[in-house]
This record gives sequence, C-alpha cells and structure tokens, in this order.
Amino acid sequence: MTIRIMLVDDHQIVREGFRSLLERQPDLDVVGEAGDGRAGVQLARQLKPDVVVMDVAMSGLNGIEATRQVIHDVAGVKVLALSMHPGKRVVGEMLQAGALGYLAKSCALEELVHAVRKVAAGQTYLSSSIERPDETESVPPQSAARGKAALSRREREVLQLVAEGKSTKEVAATLHVSTKTIETHRSNIMRKLEIRSIAELTKYAVREGLTPLET
Repeated sequence: MTIRIMLVDDHQIVREGFRSLLERQPDLDVVGEAGDGRAGVQLARQLKPDVVVMDVAMSGLNGIEATRQVIHDVAGVKVLALSMHPGKRVVGEMLQAGALGYLAKSCALEELVHAVRKVAAGQTYLSSSIERPDETESVPPQSAARGKAALSRREREVLQLVAEGKSTKEVAATLHVSTKTIETHRSNIMRKLEIRSIAELTKYAVREGLTPLET
C-alpha cells in the first residue's frame, strides 16, 4: 500500500531533497508541497495525504499552529515534525498539537524514510537526537496554560503575524478581513494574556514557539 506524503517547508532545496529521497522508495509517493504553513493547511485539505512532513519554524503560520489545523480539518492524517532546534519546549508543543513524530533536520535521510513509515502506521517516532519532554517540563505553568488555551485559532494566527512585525493592514490582507477586525483581535489577545505592549507580545510569541525566532 502506497503512503501518500505532503511536504511543508519554507526552503525549496529542503523539499527537493526530501522528495528525491522519498520517491526512491516503492511504497512512498510525494503528492504535494507547500512553502509555508498557511499554504500547507490549504493543500492538505485538498489532497488529504496520509502523512504531512511539517517544518516547525515558518513565518506567517508556524508548524505548531499548522499542525493543529491540519489534524482538526483532515481526517486520518498523520504529522511528522521537522526542526533545526529540537528543544524540549518545541517538541512538547508539536506533540500536544497532534504530531506523532519529531525529527531533527540534522538526521540522516534514511531516518526520515523510517519515521514516515512508523508515523503512517500510527506509531510515535522521536529521533534519538532530540530532547524528549517529560511530564513536568511539557506542562506549562497554570497561568500560561490558561492564556494559551484562551486564544482562539484566529487569535493565535494574528499573534504570530503581529509578533513578526506585520502592520495591522498587512495582517488584515493576509487573513482577508478588515483592519478593524484585526485591531479587535489584537486587543483581545493583549487582554487575555495581560500584555500591554507589542514588544511584550513579541517576547511571548518567541517564548511559546509561535514564531520562527524560537531557538
């Protein structure tokens, strides 16, 4: 049985390398590619792949939020995360978002093939090179958990775009809504998180792994 795979990564050379390797395998077929999280979610809805290989750090819509949306919108899809910075916090966030596997981008290409097959079978796969979150470290402080849980999907998207320096007009154009709507979302985000400035908002987004600035 052929495993249908979709690649989501903002570096074309990475996607080309992965596609070349994966398509050498008789049981693997790369059915689509996307260069950012937002396009990845839209394409996954259309193609309904078995496995999405998802980069974590992408501008516009990060891999954590894209994974949440793909898992919610596409029945039966599995997500395998890839990151250059496999720290415990980001690993924990991706697993909580619904990813079944997590690989460091420094892994051997053969390991990617193995991980794709494991994840497609519904099994968890964590690369030996990543930091595994334990229960204590993967659970955020209670106040932080309340703040994150209180944000809606759209508010998380607005938060990332604002933290990346986009103007209200640019965020509105990206999300196809009015500037007034974005202003309302931004006010609600700051109220929920008890944050009073854009600088604090940016620090929060980086700390929580919501922007590609996470290290």
